Amino acid sequence: MADIDTTDAGEAATIPSPAAPAAPRRARPRRWPNVLLVLVAVIGAVTVVLGRWHVNYIALTPGDAQPVAPLIKVPTKLDHPLTGKILLTDVDETPLNVLTYLQERYLSSDAQVYSAAELNGPGTPENQAIAQGYLEMSQSESFATAAALTYLGYNVSSRDAGVLVNGVGTGTPASHVLKVAQIITAVNGTPTPTSCALTTALHGLRPGTSATLSVELSSINASGVFVPGPVAPRRITLGKPPKGMTDQGCGAADAVPTAYLGIASEQQTAWSFPVKVEVDIADIGGPSAGLATTLGIIDKLSGGHLTGNRIVAATGTIDPQGDVGDVGGVPEKTVAVERAGATVFFVPPQEYQAALSKDTPQLHVYAVSTLGQALRILQRLGGTLPTSHVPAQAAP
Repeated sequence: MADIDTTDAGEAATIPSPAAPAAPRRARPRRWPNVLLVLVAVIGAVTVVLGRWHVNYIALTPGDAQPVAPLIKVPTKLDHPLTGKILLTDVDETPLNVLTYLQERYLSSDAQVYSAAELNGPGTPENQAIAQGYLEMSQSESFATAAALTYLGYNVSSRDAGVLVNGVGTGTPASHVLKVAQIITAVNGTPTPTSCALTTALHGLRPGTSATLSVELSSINASGVFVPGPVAPRRITLGKPPKGMTDQGCGAADAVPTAYLGIASEQQTAWSFPVKVEVDIADIGGPSAGLATTLGIIDKLSGGHLTGNRIVAATGTIDPQGDVGDVGGVPEKTVAVERAGATVFFVPPQEYQAALSKDTPQLHVYAVSTLGQALRILQRLGGTLPTSHVPAQAAP
């Protein structure tokens, strides 16, 4: 029997054809991990370069506020236990690179940025600036002792002891002959106990000629301690004074000098103290601890109740007469003493507003221009001042 085709004659039969194989999909390369790695490498390289690219700027940031009493040593029979604390305070000086400059300048609220020339003076080498700071601290310790013992009624005496070198100009006649902390005691055999005596001894000598200086080879060691030395001759070829230089305050008004050493100097004083007071403030430069040191000496020698059981901080230079001078870095010092728990902070009048810019309600800032003012404020706050002057004969 024949098969019958049931397909409609007008309709073509649909027969599915085999499916064509799909074209393979090409994976899109993932480039972002490589780009990220390159970007990280570039940022790292730039960071390294900028971190090594030092700029001639220094950041002042809050340093330490530490009790001054442990740094002061007096004879045991005159020493007293303390009922409060007197703090000295300092700032940290950090040389900057490009990265830290940007950070301290624009991101830190407790830093001030200065050029090295602003802080150290133009052309001052870094090692000389460090020695200058230590020398200022050493001088400050002597002044603080003189001011404290004088206030307590001791007989303090002194004598002129030469011309102290506290700076040597780069490229000057003295640059290869003298160093910071040395003392000039004579020129060509003529004694120079004072700065004016040195000026007089040099007057009439001509540029290009040589002179023999008698120099005490004293120095400042790595911890900031003044180390006396022997006196030795030093030959120097004199230079021509800079244009416009005058010998002000030494005899004839505005006399024109004839010879030039190229140093910054001050009067060196030899003190005679009836009480042996040793102050050892190591590794801190500058004279700003003068007022705190003076208060600390008085506190130890007068009974130990000067602060009224408070934590008192102070910054400011001191001279042997008890006058307080201005200092730098007071905003940063204010932060440091607050962190140390001080409730009283003495500052020079010139720095009062700077301290107020960083104070808190717990810290009371007082502007003082003399030691006497600071002592009267302490008495008003409950501190005990010496009721009578200590007789000089009581000293060991």
